[in-house]
Amino acid sequence: MTRPPLPPFTFETATRKVRLAEDAWNTRDPEKVAQAYTIDSAWRNRAEFVNGRDEIVAFLTRKWARELEYRLVKELWAFQENRIAVRFAYECHDDSGNWFRSYGNENWEFDGEGLMKLRYASINDLPIRESERRYHWPLGRRPDDHPGLSDLGL
Repeated sequence: MTRPPLPPFTFETATRKVRLAEDAWNTRDPEKVAQAYTIDSAWRNRAEFVNGRDEIVAFLTRKWARELEYRLVKELWAFQENRIAVRFAYECHDDSGNWFRSYGNENWEFDGEGLMKLRYASINDLPIRESERRYHWPLGRRPDDHPGLSDLGL
């Protein structure tokens, strides 16, 4: 199975790869998201280590059961050959209605088929008031005309 765009990346293909990842995560569908990773993909997400698609699905299922109304924006930071670095911010609330904006950076490495084999994520959470939210689109894919991180000053 291949997941275009494939490495080596150009600015255009790296930017497209980042948007496709954002779109997939905004579905909040663990099975769909996991298909973008190699069978033996290795992650570090905060202080949690995740290995393989089955663990990815379990991790994302737990994540989106806690992080309600999750909306994510990713932005290309750098790329080279088969690696991409992104920065991101997402907003969500917990089951008590407490809102958060989580900021982070990810380093990605892809195999020749365009599947991500390594993902290292560093993330910080900021409690926010609901009135401070910046992401108001309907759940799902971010509309093309919605500002990105740099446009929002995030």
